[in-house]
Parts: sequence; C-alpha cells; structure tokens
Amino acid sequence: MRHTPRYLMTDPAEVKRLIRHHPWATFVSPSSQGLIASHYPAILDEDEEGIVIVSHFGRPDESLHELGEHQILVIIQGPHDYVSPSWYAPGELVPTWNHVTAHLYGTPEILSEEENYAMLGKLTDHFEQHLPHGRSLSEDEEGTRRLAKGTVGLRMRVTRFDARAKLSQNKAPDTVHTIVDELGKRNPALAEEMRRVHPTERG
Repeated sequence: MRHTPRYLMTDPAEVKRLIRHHPWATFVSPSSQGLIASHYPAILDEDEEGIVIVSHFGRPDESLHELGEHQILVIIQGPHDYVSPSWYAPGELVPTWNHVTAHLYGTPEILSEEENYAMLGKLTDHFEQHLPHGRSLSEDEEGTRRLAKGTVGLRMRVTRFDARAKLSQNKAPDTVHTIVDELGKRNPALAEEMRRVHPTERG
C-alpha cells in the first residue's frame, strides 16, 4: 500500500479490532503456478499473544495455495467508500476513497484433523453466539466431523503487518464534519471510523 505517514496504522490492538469487526479475509499465495487468491473467514486466536488468526480452506484450495510451504498475504478490508469533492470546500475538485485496510503476513501452520474440527467449532460458535437460535457443530458431531474432512484448518502468527486508516486526516475540520455527515447517511461504519480518528467529531 502507498506509504503516507498520516494514514499509517501501527498499533497491533487496532489491527486486532479491525479483524474482530471484519472477519471476511482474502488469502493470497505466491504458489509455484503463480499468484492465487481465495476468500474465507478469519478470526483471532484470542488465547495467543501477538496477532494470530485461525481459518480454514475448502479442499483442494490448500493444495493450490501450497499452504504451509511459504509466506502468504491475508488482506482484511474494513469499511470503505468513495468521497466526493462536492463535500469539500469550493475549489477542491479531486475525489478520493476512504478506507481501513490491513495486510497481514505470515506462514500458516496446518492444523491436525482434531485441531481443525475444534477450530471449526470455535469459528461457528463465534458467528452463532449472538443469534437468537444459534446452532453448534456439537448438535451433530458425527455428521459435522464427516463434513469437516473436506476442509483444512490453519493457524497463522502474523510476523508483520502493513495497515492504513485513510480517513480524511488531511482535511480541515469543517470538511471532515461534512464528509462524516454525508457518509453517515450511507456508510455508518466508515463514518464511525472517521469519528474515532477525528476528536472534534466524537459525540
């Protein structure tokens, strides 16, 4: 990503927050056949220090990615949207795109069959826990264990990350207020991210 100092996000806690709120990830591998990308949910292993994510690949994606044989890139995309120059002061005509994005790097560890099933249970529980009639793999362990054999689980310790929160930090307070107001009408999540980095916009 473009290196603009004012947009750098260097706090691991902020990267963790981004992963928690935006778990749909893009996995990119430099395989021997060229670049390959796949999309899977990724959640934090909250029991680990540092940034450690867990996920799973559906077979045969793990072979296409040559998973575990090299470093991969995992892209976490937070809220983003077009910013119109019509929201700027008169005379400013160049539009832009605000976003919160993290690139995570590391070499995945392949989980054993038992570890994979436990991870899939944790992944399911993570998304089901707040639903009124949330389900669990344990309701049919025999059946879900059979289906789990079609997946390969992974754990990846993030050895480095490159993250940006490009949220109009280069704009005057009045312009920021207008952008937040306009984005709030169609993209509340991005407007809230802007409020976090602009103290004058915090209610």
